[in-house]
Amino acid sequence: MDVGQMQRQWLDYTRSLFIEGFLDNQFLQLQQLQDENNPEFVVEVVSLFFDDSERLLKDLNFALDQQGVDFKKVDAHVHQLKGSSSSIGAQRVKNACIAFRNFCEEQNVEACLRCLQQVKQEYCLVKNKLETLFRLEQQIVAAGGSIPMMELGF
Repeated sequence: MDVGQMQRQWLDYTRSLFIEGFLDNQFLQLQQLQDENNPEFVVEVVSLFFDDSERLLKDLNFALDQQGVDFKKVDAHVHQLKGSSSSIGAQRVKNACIAFRNFCEEQNVEACLRCLQQVKQEYCLVKNKLETLFRLEQQIVAAGGSIPMMELGF
């Protein structure tokens, strides 16, 4: 596959992530902060998001597994996950966290457990999608190409 084809594939794949609601405009803003001086900026920020999310999901699992669930602690973890997913543009994770927080407020353990599964699923999906996107970028750069800029109006 030539560089032009890889770039078109990257654009189509990236567009699909927005159309399917995995990412929002915050991700585009993150990409705009990347330049020649810091070519790995997005990958680094997203990697931090992955690390943080894995820790928070483990903490949420543990907190909801306790006999007397501390809903303030659960809500604090969900709030943090919502904030970090929002900061990278992981829209579906953020939306799942919003629903999760409502059930924390109601102190509904069963609903919180269902929401935790939904958040985990959305997190795994966006993680896999972003890892694929980054692999495509590596292939383009390895072939001597550059990553095309996404237009806001697709």
